[in-house]
Formats: sequence, C-alpha cells, structure tokens
Amino acid sequence: MIITTCLCVNSAVAQFVDEFDQGVTGWDYFTGDGVATMEFSAANGVATMAIDARKDPHNVWWSIIKRNVASDLDMNKLAQDDFELRVEARIRLYDAPKRVNFMINTNRTNDFHEHLREYDIAENGKWTVISFTTNNLKVQPGDDVNVQLGATDFGYQTYKVELDYYKAEVVDTRRAEADSGEPLIYHPPVAPLSEFAHQLKAGQLANINTEFPQVNFSDWDNQSAPLLSVYSSQWAVMKWDFSELKSTIAAGPSVLALTTTSFLSGGNFSALYGEELGIEFGKVRVIEILGGDATWQQNSVTYHSLTQGKPYAEVFNTQMIFDTEVVSEKGGKTFITLSRPVTQRLLDGTTKGILIRPLGAVVASFNAGQEAPVLYLNVKE
Repeated sequence: MIITTCLCVNSAVAQFVDEFDQGVTGWDYFTGDGVATMEFSAANGVATMAIDARKDPHNVWWSIIKRNVASDLDMNKLAQDDFELRVEARIRLYDAPKRVNFMINTNRTNDFHEHLREYDIAENGKWTVISFTTNNLKVQPGDDVNVQLGATDFGYQTYKVELDYYKAEVVDTRRAEADSGEPLIYHPPVAPLSEFAHQLKAGQLANINTEFPQVNFSDWDNQSAPLLSVYSSQWAVMKWDFSELKSTIAAGPSVLALTTTSFLSGGNFSALYGEELGIEFGKVRVIEILGGDATWQQNSVTYHSLTQGKPYAEVFNTQMIFDTEVVSEKGGKTFITLSRPVTQRLLDGTTKGILIRPLGAVVASFNAGQEAPVLYLNVKE
C-alpha cells in the first residue's frame, strides 16, 4: 500500500509510505560496477532485493532501489530552511554483519555522497528500523527528489535485503526526533590522532598465503625489520590485546595506522573495465576476521590453521570495512577509519582481528616491527 498523507502534528508535515502490499510498482532498480544482478519483487507485504554476485570476480559491485517521491511531498515546506527530508525503512538481512545505505539526491545534486549514509546491520534475521535526515538539502518546488536504498560489495554469493516498508517525510528539524539506527558517513575523514586517548600496537602480526596454505611466514622480513606483505596470494592479518579495555564501549570510530615499507601497483584497469570501475583497483582491502582460530600466534599461524579448513566466507567478512589507497613513500602513513560498530566488535571479540588483502595488481609491504600497525581509539565505561 502506498500512502500519502499530510500530518499537521509533531514534526512531520508530509509523507510517503510504501508497505509493498501492492508489489513494487513505481520503483526502479539497478546494479553497477561489477557484474552482479538483482531482482526486486514483493510478496505478502515484504519487498526483496535478491542479488546474485556469483559471477562477479572482484566483489566490486553495487545494487540500489530508487524512487522519485517529489509528487508525494510538500515541496514548498521542504524548500524552507527549517525543514528537511527524512527517509526510513524497516529491513532484514541474512548475512550480517553487513552495511546498507540510504542516498537522497535531486536534479540539483552534484555531490552524491553528501546525503549518503551507511548502516551497519549486525544481526541476522531481525527486522531493523533505520532512518536518515538530510542536512541542507537544496531543493525547490518542481524538482525531482530521489530516495534510494543500496547494498554494495556483500561478497561473491547470493544475498537478500528485505523491506517491510519505506517511508519519506518532510520534517521540522526544530522538533524532529533523532534518527533510528546509526547513520555512518561514507568515507569519513580521519580524525586527528591527538583526539584519541588510547593507542594500541597490534600484538600479533602475520602473513598468510593461499598458495602455500600450510606454511608459516614468521621469518618474512627485509633483513632490517619484519614485514607484512600483501599481494595476490599473500595477505596480512593482525589482532590486538584488548584486556585492559575489557567491558568498555567504543566511543566513536577508531583509526588504524599502517607504515609503508614499499608499494608497487599498476595495470590499466580502466581500459578493460571502464573508468568508473577501473579506478577502484590499485588499493588494499581492510576486512574483519569473524571466525576461524581466534588464538592464533604469529610464529605458527598459517592460512589453513587460521581458517581451520573452513570456506573464506565463514571466516572473513565478505564485505570489506574499507578499500584504501596506500601512501606509497617509504615510511609513509596510511590511516584507515574503522566505524564505531566495527571498533565495538573488535573490543568485545566478535571481530577477531583484521585482514588486509589487495584489490588489483598490488604488492604492498608494511612495517611489522618498531612501526607496526597501531589502532587509535576512545572508549567509555
């Protein structure tokens, strides 16, 4: 059912609601970058984004549903300074933890990240309400107002995102309630390191190799310092001792700092894949370790012992935390922001550590000695 109402109480003055009991008429849906496909349908009042990424070779893909809801909104109100657009959806996933995103854009939008927020969904099979309120949405009567929900880079298999409803409403920001869920800025800036009360050097560091899965590489160095080296078949893993911060709560995002020893990257990926996808390569992927042997030690760990013979997707989160360019100069620092939910999972042990692997033709080495990876974070009791 699609409901358009004018609400003259509280903070909402106009709204659009689709409860999907009449199908998905009016919605557009797309995939892009890689070769994942998606079908969008509804049954019994639940809409489903059914994504098939089994043929995508690099896990660089996006999928969105999109609708222009301008005709259902009070555009005169929305154009006023004290009014913004809020979108809300009740969703359910089956491959958590994963992030989904809201995006709002108009025909005036130039920065498509300005009104883009991600949401870390931590539980499988549980209905979760998420919402996002814009800040200084530039819009005038007669404009298009497009609302979206997206799922990106979930992995290499099939995935479902279910929706119970999707709502868009004009709200008076002077009286609006806080958003539901935890809106996360897409590609957030790195906070000054001086703002963090704690800095923890990784306690265990290792290289694991998928070509030699039963070999330990604790002797991997450049004769002056131990190294973490990342290339096609070799990846870096790291973990921390959080015993001094036991039972604390992450007070915000954290920052992972890596010190470059050497970096090589190349290949004209844009010629093969086009510019939009090609620019995604030449980076490293930062990934949560969710399973496997949590007690691994750097002097004995191998790919096989860490994974305990389980498939990749049962050990590592198939959706990366972040794809990042590496500061290529020797001694250069690469800083990666880890969201508050990821930081919390590290603190409570749900996430066992961090994996770094390449995206594209990359050979990167990071210091694992005196300048080993450091995690900067703040906590509260």
